[in-house]
Amino acid sequence: MLDCRALVGSEPAGSESVRTAAVTLRRLKLYAFLSSAFFVVVLEISRHLLYPYLLSLPGRLLIDGILIVVALFFFGAFFHVLDSLQAQLERQNRELLALHQAGLDIGAELALDTVLQKVVDQARQLIESRYGALAVYAETGQISAFVTSGMSPEVRAAIGDPPTGKGLLGLPLGPGEHLLVDDIGADPRAGGFPPRHPQIRSLLAVPIVCKRPFRGNLYVSERQDGQMFTAADRETLARFAVQASVAIDNAHLHERVRELAAAEERLRLAHEMHDGLAQVLAYVNTKAQAVQGYLRHGKNQEASEQLNQLAAAAREVYADVREGILGLRVTSAPGLSLPEAVRDYVERWGAQADVAVEVEIDRRLRLPAGIELQVFRIVQEGLANVRKHAHAGRVVVRCQALDDSVRVTVEDDGVGFRPEALGRSEFPRFGLATMRERAESLGGRLEVSSTPGTGTRVEAEVPLLVSRGV
Repeated sequence: MLDCRALVGSEPAGSESVRTAAVTLRRLKLYAFLSSAFFVVVLEISRHLLYPYLLSLPGRLLIDGILIVVALFFFGAFFHVLDSLQAQLERQNRELLALHQAGLDIGAELALDTVLQKVVDQARQLIESRYGALAVYAETGQISAFVTSGMSPEVRAAIGDPPTGKGLLGLPLGPGEHLLVDDIGADPRAGGFPPRHPQIRSLLAVPIVCKRPFRGNLYVSERQDGQMFTAADRETLARFAVQASVAIDNAHLHERVRELAAAEERLRLAHEMHDGLAQVLAYVNTKAQAVQGYLRHGKNQEASEQLNQLAAAAREVYADVREGILGLRVTSAPGLSLPEAVRDYVERWGAQADVAVEVEIDRRLRLPAGIELQVFRIVQEGLANVRKHAHAGRVVVRCQALDDSVRVTVEDDGVGFRPEALGRSEFPRFGLATMRERAESLGGRLEVSSTPGTGTRVEAEVPLLVSRGV
């Protein structure tokens, strides 16, 4: 039998289950009333017609037997309805628990591609279907992205190019609508399947309605038990689509925040490079003029010393550039989380600077996009200071998520110094000042602990509430 429906303005998900439970309760009340009324009527008729007989022993036994039969029938029907209600409630509880777990799973991700894949995977598991898919539509109505679940990479490769939005996959579904097809082959709107595509007969689809510029349909096909999709399946999938829309909105928002944070970081880096380069060029110009003066007066030894200082400055700038390129390469790697980026950078920096490194950071640490980049830059600048000034053999980098803040620590076993006596050297140094500016720009603080011969500990702490507003 063909059953193709796309209902506009249909009832909210869950209304049918509520209505079914209400009907069952009304039936239970009706059965109780009718049974009681019937028993009273029969009892009154029997009392008037059979009163003499009822006074005898056989009559009393007959009445007792009738009462027992009526009671058994009534309570049997009553408990049957209760069992039905209990089974329905247990089924709904299982569905709600599965929905909750599925929502937690997709809500824990922020990368859009990962969210879309998990939405399809969870939908297929939730409805217990063989296949699942999610079609993302462009403004033209064509499918711009098609995510599948239940098909191996070999099967997907054999199928070929993803669909473009023809046939049933091209049907637009708005809020409250759905598509339920029991036999795709008998539907005149179906466009057929490409070669080597798995055989699919039944199809259930609901829209994913997001606040962001996103339009998509969520599909499941072929129940694992071979049965057709039911209204309960439709309600469950519609509920899950609501959770999926929230997760997709969050992923879009996260991407937007990351874009804004990257733009802000580019401006900050441009400002720092401008200031730093200006100071370095001024230093180089001063040294070059000094060399010219010494050479003009035949002071070759002094000129050689100035040239050595220029060479050392060039090496410092070269090392800074290498570290900057390494940091940009790590932070621009797609799909790399903050713990992975920090660990990758610190290990590469240690190999490049020939310093033993240790990283202590929770792999599950997740921070708002606005603060992730700043935390990474603080680590980067802290390590740059170690390379330039500490002469350390070992460095420990820690990132800790506290109740309402994140703490970043860079600790070395180098020569140390007296922070209160920190002056401005001839060659420009602005690492600690930049780190402090980064922390304070987010409402945080930076503390430096060091004594000569005992190493240095730089600790920055940034409140999370402030960073969420970035």
